[in-house]
Amino acid sequence: MSAEINGRIILPSPVGKLLLEERGGALVRLSFENQISGPLEQRSTPFLEQAAQQLAEYFRGERQEFSLALTYEGTEFQKKVWQALREIPYGQTRSYGQVAQMADSPKASRAVGMASHNNPIAIIIPCHRVIGANGKLVGFGGGLPVKEKLLALEAEFREPSRKIQ
Repeated sequence: MSAEINGRIILPSPVGKLLLEERGGALVRLSFENQISGPLEQRSTPFLEQAAQQLAEYFRGERQEFSLALTYEGTEFQKKVWQALREIPYGQTRSYGQVAQMADSPKASRAVGMASHNNPIAIIIPCHRVIGANGKLVGFGGGLPVKEKLLALEAEFREPSRKIQ
């Protein structure tokens, strides 16, 4: 990703500040407050305003799927895992082992954990929906309290009647 960032905003949310970055009309980064380091020059764009609107709808329980262009770099395995994460339905969870199977690598649950840890676009690529084999919340870049809040929000607003596509 050698092209320069077109826009960058820090967005307040119910789970803390979120950093959104756009490059070439696609979201390239969505990070949590604890992952933001140093002062950042903010520059809004129409695309980032659309992303902020969709995130606001998500946090109000009005949106279960995002319709934003995404661009990310990673290994082929990471990309398979990130795609598998996007296939976990809203309000549901999968274990690392189940995600490994979804990514056609059934013995790679630890590698799924690393790919999830390196997810560049949190929430939209919903790594918060991945749990331990024992059903417990484990590992999350935004911190376990944030993961818990996101899962609770989705559980509360799971009804299809509230869905915006």
